Amino acid sequence: MSKRAIVWQVLNSLKARLVASALLFILVLLPLIGVALNDAFTEQVKSATKNELSAYVYSILAVTEVENKQISIPELVLENRFNLIQSGLYAIATTEDASGKQTIVWHSQSFMGMVPPPHFTIPATGQSDFEQIELAEQPHLIYSFSVSFASQNQNVPVTIHIIKDEREFQQQIDQFNQQLWTWLLILMFVMLVFQLSWLVWTLRPLARFTQELHSVEQGKSMQLSSQYPTELQAVARQLNILLNTEQTQRKRYRNALADLAHSLKTPLAVIKSQADLSEASSEQVSVISRIIGHQLKRAQTAAAASWHLGIRVDDVAAKLLRTLAKIYREPQINLSGEMADEAVFKGDEADLTEILGNVLDNACKAAKSTVKLTVTGDAYQLLICIEDDGPGISEALQNQIFERGIRADSYHQGNGIGLAIVRDLVDSYNGRISVSRSETLGGAKFSISFVHSI
Repeated sequence: MSKRAIVWQVLNSLKARLVASALLFILVLLPLIGVALNDAFTEQVKSATKNELSAYVYSILAVTEVENKQISIPELVLENRFNLIQSGLYAIATTEDASGKQTIVWHSQSFMGMVPPPHFTIPATGQSDFEQIELAEQPHLIYSFSVSFASQNQNVPVTIHIIKDEREFQQQIDQFNQQLWTWLLILMFVMLVFQLSWLVWTLRPLARFTQELHSVEQGKSMQLSSQYPTELQAVARQLNILLNTEQTQRKRYRNALADLAHSLKTPLAVIKSQADLSEASSEQVSVISRIIGHQLKRAQTAAAASWHLGIRVDDVAAKLLRTLAKIYREPQINLSGEMADEAVFKGDEADLTEILGNVLDNACKAAKSTVKLTVTGDAYQLLICIEDDGPGISEALQNQIFERGIRADSYHQGNGIGLAIVRDLVDSYNGRISVSRSETLGGAKFSISFVHSI
């Protein structure tokens, strides 16, 4: 079976679709929820940090005074971390002249020994700015707020910068991420087990339905049980009706043929007992008797057989090849076969024998020296190819050769109904038969294919 067919079989499976939808929800949706929660928490922590630094700005502004146009801020402030050297929390006050030159007019004790950034962002008066900067080669967050003090009828602008080490900010996010993804992984595992268990329980009726259908195909049971969910009860009921109808029709078919055979036996016996009956007529009556017996036996065998039993094609083909090799010795026909062991025919053995026998016999009649049989397939399909090295069949006859009474010029014997019977048998199993020219041997190439229902 090709990879494309396997992929289609998987995608066309209801179980595969349900499993895929469950996995899509668990393995895609939950991680997306985790990413969204992480982004929301990051924004929340960032907003909380901004509010914290804003509060520090107001605590600095509360102790800021302006005397003689000079900014005056105590060395020690209320927040103790500003008073500890390189504590990770720093406060800086800057001014900017008309030329844009920035001057640090005050900084907290914690900033001692630190190298200030080359440039501070100065927002408009009454406005603030919150961003990330590099300080001592480490990422820091800075909150800047600009105000203006009135002194001696003049405005004295000043900007307070609160700088905080980002490691504390990042540590909160990392800790949240660790807890978030740990619990999400646990939740994904629990939901996966639950979803698969639920799917197994939900699809159990379908599995039992498939098993019962398989039992019917194998002849182990005649009908399906009715113990199914509401959605499957109607299907099971219709299938049981179909099975009953099929069994009844097979029985009527067998009885009709039996009655026909018995009703013809007596007239044929009377005809054959005539003393003035010619030898040719007697031979034809015998042929009619054999045909009736053969068809009656086929009807009885088919009626007794179960649906689509798996017949190994290599066994049937090997017997036919041996028989035909004995028949076509003069001239010698080289019969070869390449048959896959797993190739099976889902039908009656007598029908397979008649299909292969007719086509192989015609190929032997048309061949110069070689006939090749190739059989491939698996549980899903069966492909049969019969080739010969004869003159082949013209394109004009390729579409007509399966009609009753039509015989190809390459067949010197026969009455033109063998391939018609083959076509009818192939059609009865929803198969396809076609004829073309063989690429390897140059003669006719008959291709027969069956697709098995699963």
